[in-house]
Amino acid sequence: MESDERYYRRRAVEERMAAQRAVTETARAWHAKLAADYLQRANGTPAQLSA
Repeated sequence: MESDERYYRRRAVEERMAAQRAVTETARAWHAKLAADYLQRANGTPAQLSA
């Protein structure tokens, strides 16, 4: 079974690759945000809340 940290790191890489392949700026931004969120989770830091 995959650990949480490994899962989050794998998903961060997948989302970064999806951002590179994205056609629209909106899609790129969304995938980049997801990648950053997954990386924060992998590092054990709480996600920043946007106000």
